[in-house]
Amino acid sequence: MTMGRISFPAPETMSPAQKAVFDEIVSGPRGALVGPLRAALHNPVLADRWQQFGRVLRFETTLPGHLNELAILITARRWNSLLEWAIHERDGLAAGLGQGVIDDLREGRVPGFEDDLAAGEIYDYVCQLLTRGKPEQAVYDPIRARWGEVGVVELTAVVGYYSMVAMTLNAHEIPVPEGVRADLPVTPGRLCDLPERG
Repeated sequence: MTMGRISFPAPETMSPAQKAVFDEIVSGPRGALVGPLRAALHNPVLADRWQQFGRVLRFETTLPGHLNELAILITARRWNSLLEWAIHERDGLAAGLGQGVIDDLREGRVPGFEDDLAAGEIYDYVCQLLTRGKPEQAVYDPIRARWGEVGVVELTAVVGYYSMVAMTLNAHEIPVPEGVRADLPVTPGRLCDLPERG
């Protein structure tokens, strides 16, 4: 694996506090340490809080898995985050997100959600949050109506958290692991446009 802009603590050189957080991460649902937590481990308190927050937003929201992964992939696409995209493309497929939807997101097109009204609502909400900073009331209301206050709060937190993940991965150039495909067209120096549905 190539190096990023900063060093990443290796298990054999970690302090006891770093090693405790590392062990918790790799023994949990992630199963490995390949993303931004590699950088966050420089501050084990930050890394521990980060991994706890991330575990909730990745594995424990009330949103169905494929919709949570849709929100994460839209966020990864906006920030052109190669590693985030690679991990969540795989996870999205495993959660039941269609390959056509993923391909459309990759290419910067509005996905065809067919009869999946909930996915279209998620797409609208996440796109407006990421491009405008605030979704319109007409986009906010369907999310709240379908998922309740808990769901709309969780969805907003997912977008915020995975924006932080993308920024960390991009700023420190945390590499994509060997053998992992990160097939994402990127224009250097630009965020990806997220076209809104008509």
